[in-house]
Amino acid sequence: MPWENNGGGGGRNNGGPWGQAPGGGGNSGGGGGGGPRRPGGNPPNLEDILNRGRDQFKGNVPGGKWLFIGGFLALAAFWVSNSIYTINPQEVGVELRFGKPKPEISGPGLHFMVWPVESVERATTTVNQTQIGAATASSRSNAGDGLMLSGDQNIVNVQFSVFWAINDPVSYLFNVRDQESLVRYASESAMREAVGRRPAQDIYSDDRAGIQQEVLRITQATLQSYGLGVNVSQVLIENAGPPADVIDAFNEVQRARQDETRLQEEARSYANTLLGNARGEAAAAREDAAAYKNRVVQEATGEAERFNSIYAEYVNSPEVTRQRLFLETMEQVLGSSEKVLIEPGANGSGVVPYLPLPELGKRNTTEGN
Repeated sequence: MPWENNGGGGGRNNGGPWGQAPGGGGNSGGGGGGGPRRPGGNPPNLEDILNRGRDQFKGNVPGGKWLFIGGFLALAAFWVSNSIYTINPQEVGVELRFGKPKPEISGPGLHFMVWPVESVERATTTVNQTQIGAATASSRSNAGDGLMLSGDQNIVNVQFSVFWAINDPVSYLFNVRDQESLVRYASESAMREAVGRRPAQDIYSDDRAGIQQEVLRITQATLQSYGLGVNVSQVLIENAGPPADVIDAFNEVQRARQDETRLQEEARSYANTLLGNARGEAAAAREDAAAYKNRVVQEATGEAERFNSIYAEYVNSPEVTRQRLFLETMEQVLGSSEKVLIEPGANGSGVVPYLPLPELGKRNTTEGN
């Protein structure tokens, strides 16, 4: 047929009457340079693909080498920024390597670690205050935490604060999970133990200092047994009183006790006054008796000496001394008595009428009164 001879001398045309088929001609053994390989041929070489991609990348992106360098520098800066850390003046740091704490403690300042192999945990070194029993906005404590039972079966409301600081950062960070809650529970338990051993009056006013010292000792021993790594420096009782429901009755009892104390003081003052007066009177009586004794003794001594001197004169002149004693005695006897002198009268009556002047004097005195 006519179309069978169109490829005369050059081989049979396999593309049909329109010439060579699309995609290239040639026999099966020919290797067309620009066409795709036929199915069933050799797979593409991976090295050729990578080289072709690299050549295309170098040709299409300007400065590719510097982009790699910039990326490396950015990664290095990111690593350095994570490897350098700062510890504040009121903090200490503990470095961890693969999650295990290192024995060294990082002080304030700049420090370096190998990130991400190492990390750092921080702990504050300032004194912390934990309030118990005070219902404040900044405290997690409830007002009911301070209600405790005293040794004399009274309910007291104790509000106190615990001051503590970290002395072992490694133990503080890794031995206990919630450190402040442990301090709160330990101090509250210690306060309940101390309050339960004493009467309510000791907590109100009589022995607050002793209770504070005992609570501090018990709290420190408890926290040390848990290995918390803190030091309790002070326990301060801020307020202690009865619950709000019985505050009126408590105040009434306190007023009654104050009245009792006042009356006792007044009675004691009155007793001291009476005792002082009695002691003064007794001292005065003793002084009077001593003076009387001294006077009597002196008078007796003087009379004895006078008698001795008279006796000495009597030995020398008995008659004269006897007459003198008689006259002195008669002078003492008759000196204070009324006397009537009777002399012989002219008519021999021997009685002389006289005017009773002493009687007139007494009568005038009586009438004047």
